Amino acid sequence: MRRLYSGAVPRAKTLPALWLISDARNDAVIERALAALPRGSGLIYRHYHLDGAERLARFRALRRAAKARGHVVVLADSALTAREWGADGIYGAPRALWPRRAGLIHLATAHDLAELGLAARLGADAALLSPVFATRSHPDGKTLGAVRFRLLARQTRLPVIALGGMTKARARALRWKGWAAIDGLSR
Repeated sequence: MRRLYSGAVPRAKTLPALWLISDARNDAVIERALAALPRGSGLIYRHYHLDGAERLARFRALRRAAKARGHVVVLADSALTAREWGADGIYGAPRALWPRRAGLIHLATAHDLAELGLAARLGADAALLSPVFATRSHPDGKTLGAVRFRLLARQTRLPVIALGGMTKARARALRWKGWAAIDGLSR
């Protein structure tokens, strides 16, 4: 795994710089996308479209594929479920990650400076700041844009992961190592 830096002081924990996020729209190609990621990348498993046993079964299959490539697997669910399912961490809004659970990676969602601050105060390991660019999920939604993203990301000591309309080319243009995508890593 490569060390991920925010614009400020790096934290001691080493996190993947690249994260694939699962969704109903990339489910058919997600195994291929996982295999194409550099070793030691990350998977954030959401699959909100599946219920109960079906969601667990799909998680297990994707965890197996991810672990075969040395990837970190984070679950969008509770710490209890993450432990039961064998995930490496949890993903969600900052308050959903509290209280901090030892042994799990905590990835917080953030959309503004207040949420970045809350994520840091509640002990998140990193924050996914979004949306940087327009996305298929929210095509008409307000975006941060490159300049605002970089300004916000530099205001926190947390590692910041760019999310929202991200592709390899956009990450390079943004000059930001840590990024995550659904479509941008699934094509």
